[in-house]
Amino acid sequence: MASRLFVGNVPYETTREELAALLSAAGTIADLHVPTDRITGRPRGFAFVTYATEAEATDAIQRLNDLEVRGQKLSLSEARERPARGPSAPRPPFDGGGGGGGGAGRRRTFKSKGSRRGLRARKRSL
Repeated sequence: MASRLFVGNVPYETTREELAALLSAAGTIADLHVPTDRITGRPRGFAFVTYATEAEATDAIQRLNDLEVRGQKLSLSEARERPARGPSAPRPPFDGGGGGGGGAGRRRTFKSKGSRRGLRARKRSL
């Protein structure tokens, strides 16, 4: 078992210091990461904690899992590695049609103009 744990269902009002104090009851914390929302800057409701040893991490799961904090039960589990992301799927070309608006951000797709003879004929018909 790894010493890095996922802490889920963390109340949004909980500060990093409060969470560190709560989690340090199970052992020595080597690292605590509390992700925040890019726009609002408030915590996203989960955290990652790394304990000094695997024994402390196991003890933390047993002692702190389902512990009620501000009306919510914490969920502690072993952190899993994020699956590797493959190459993204190619996007279809933007045809520039549909919707209104000023044209800003639109990409034009150019169609084949045909043969040179056809181009001259179109010019003459103008």
